[in-house]
Amino acid sequence: MNALLTAVSAAGPMACGWGVHGLLLGRRLTAARRDPLSGLWTRAAFERQALRILGRQMHTALVLVDLDGFKALNDRYGHAAGDAAIRHTAASLTDALSSYPGAVVGRLGGDEFAVVVPLPGTHTLPWLLDALHDAITAPFRHEDTDLTVGVSLGASLSSDLLPAAPQGGPEALSLLMRLADEAMYTAKRAGGGWCDPAASTPGCTTTAGRRTGRPGTTAKEVAA
Repeated sequence: MNALLTAVSAAGPMACGWGVHGLLLGRRLTAARRDPLSGLWTRAAFERQALRILGRQMHTALVLVDLDGFKALNDRYGHAAGDAAIRHTAASLTDALSSYPGAVVGRLGGDEFAVVVPLPGTHTLPWLLDALHDAITAPFRHEDTDLTVGVSLGASLSSDLLPAAPQGGPEALSLLMRLADEAMYTAKRAGGGWCDPAASTPGCTTTAGRRTGRPGTTAKEVAA
């Protein structure tokens, strides 16, 4: 009995040490999957989570986000302002998606971001895109100056892939990324803003009755 108690007593600190080690390791792994500047998921981590969502949800939107005027902002105000724009975009995306349970957002690199959002129905996509656009293009403060960046958004819907591609899996994610990328560049060529994937005109000059190339598509100083 004494030998058993001695063994248990000796194992206690070791088990505690392994528990702490496991906790620290888990935190390090999570940190490695997070972009250090924005705090968002890195591309690989984002894609893993996107695949899980696509496998569970019928109506899922994939949105690609590309800032407009980012180089001009860097050139005029310096790289610190560019970093502030990246952090502002990350915070804006996170805030705008707070009312969409299960949404995942990541930074693909540079000034490019991606979002996967489970939707209650395809009719809600324009509201989502409008909310993301307005949040990102809102002024942000940097060194006592209000700045803005523009943004081009492109979206694709998982339910539009059926029956051409399976609901989930790498094939579906790759196709959704390509379609969203095409829509994003269509919006960018039209002057920025967002493009509904259901829009019938290739130029996508209007979306839901609103002008796609709205103000805020270049970096500028805003009067306080």
